[in-house]
Amino acid sequence: MKKYFAEFFGTFWLVFGGCGSAVLAAGIPSLGIGYAGVSLAFGLTVLTMAYAVGHISGGHFNPAVSIGLLVGGRFHKKDLLPYIGAQVIGAIAAGAVLYAIASGVSGFDAAAGFASNGYGEHSPHGYSLVSALLIEVVLTAFFLMIIMGATDKRAPQGFAPIAIGLALTLIHLISIPVTNTSVNPARSTGVALFQGSWAIGQLWLFWVAPIVGAVIGALCYRFISEEK
Repeated sequence: MKKYFAEFFGTFWLVFGGCGSAVLAAGIPSLGIGYAGVSLAFGLTVLTMAYAVGHISGGHFNPAVSIGLLVGGRFHKKDLLPYIGAQVIGAIAAGAVLYAIASGVSGFDAAAGFASNGYGEHSPHGYSLVSALLIEVVLTAFFLMIIMGATDKRAPQGFAPIAIGLALTLIHLISIPVTNTSVNPARSTGVALFQGSWAIGQLWLFWVAPIVGAVIGALCYRFISEEK
């Protein structure tokens, strides 16, 4: 059970730190951290928890990563559903704590977005469903390739969390304007449930696209890395 708790805490920290930075710290006039700050916050959550509990659970914190690692031959299928369950529960718990904190200020309204992912009129800059689908697939595919490469036994040891954390930072720098960046179905679910309306209706894309991208990325890495 310890590895499932590790996934719970890791995903909680990712959603609380990343989405918390967006909800609480990004929009303060003249002082807010903006897109770059939110991007860095997401990267730091993964980097810190990968070092903290990665040696216990592998540090997935993301259903798409777990599925991709299964396809890539790095994960046992018996653990897949418990990992996904722990990740989603951790994300929802983080969303609940963040909602309780954010509700403590006058004028807060989760329906305004609550760091949820969206497309069309709910994209930060109005990008279409097709654009959202493509960017989530492509970025998750590369995220899996980076994860598998950085954790390959042939890679330099001890640096994987840095590469993975910086990769997630870069992913957010690219795609926050398009979808508010998911590449993680648990992260999307954890805040969509508290946004309560359009985010739930669009949540399907932020499960389908990251999973498809993760499978593509895992297969690509297996293809280029297999030793003859």
